[in-house]
Amino acid sequence: MSATGVYGTPPSDLADVPRDATQFSPLMPGAAGLDKQPAGSLDAITLLAPPGTIERRYALALALRALKGGAPLTALAPNDRGGTRLRKELEAFGLEVNEISKRHHRIATATKVTGIDDIIAQVIADGGPRFDDEIGLWTQPGVFSWDRLDPGTHMLIERLPALSGRGADFGCGIGILARAVLASDAVTELTLVDIDRRAIECAEHNLDTQRAKFLWADLRDPHPGLVNLDFVVMNAPFHDAGQEDKGLAQAFVRRAAESLRKGGVCVMVANRHLPYEAVLKPLFKAVTPVIEQGGYKIYEARK
Repeated sequence: MSATGVYGTPPSDLADVPRDATQFSPLMPGAAGLDKQPAGSLDAITLLAPPGTIERRYALALALRALKGGAPLTALAPNDRGGTRLRKELEAFGLEVNEISKRHHRIATATKVTGIDDIIAQVIADGGPRFDDEIGLWTQPGVFSWDRLDPGTHMLIERLPALSGRGADFGCGIGILARAVLASDAVTELTLVDIDRRAIECAEHNLDTQRAKFLWADLRDPHPGLVNLDFVVMNAPFHDAGQEDKGLAQAFVRRAAESLRKGGVCVMVANRHLPYEAVLKPLFKAVTPVIEQGGYKIYEARK
């Protein structure tokens, strides 16, 4: 029986993926870790390649490491999200590449050859988790705001109200906001939630306290542990798979309302142009705009 893998959700009309293929995307909770897959263990793999250059080359390198010698790799991406670079990036590993264009995508296929282990190892090292001296935290290319402090997060940290009890950080990233929240001893427990496994693993490195709990999850789905909370904090996301999705942040707001006890508070920062008031007001007893500045706005909403 062959062992095949898939990374992400390639369109079915562009790539034929076996139904029993192992999912490796770090953005799909419960998926296996391609970085932990034994070398030479896969008979084939198909990747919907990530849009970021470093992240994409890293995923390609992990896939090549996991493949057996002579096994096929298929990588595809939209033209405007890295697809036009796939051929050159695979050729840089020493591969012969066939490429076709279809439905605004590039689809590249190649076969793993011998003698490229050193190149693979270098690319994996370049794209793997690392300690960033400038931000003073563990991070990884591909994670939200991986090499800088997001201005919305910075604005929220500067204006955090006094929080206490049990809370959650929705869309925690590498844990920058959570560190500020946990600076108060009045916070007894904080659950960090993110859809990106890499972010959760970095956050685990960055928060050395038993008061921090970690959950790799999609907040569009309910989770039994997120109930009766005293507070929720979040830098509300509005992109899904690189595309603007206002419904994503709105789903976060609804999940916060469901997770809070009566009287609990949701503190969130959001991009100014997005319409959150219409979602907040039916779900919370009181909604208070705190500040609007530099393209962002902060709300406190009490249930």
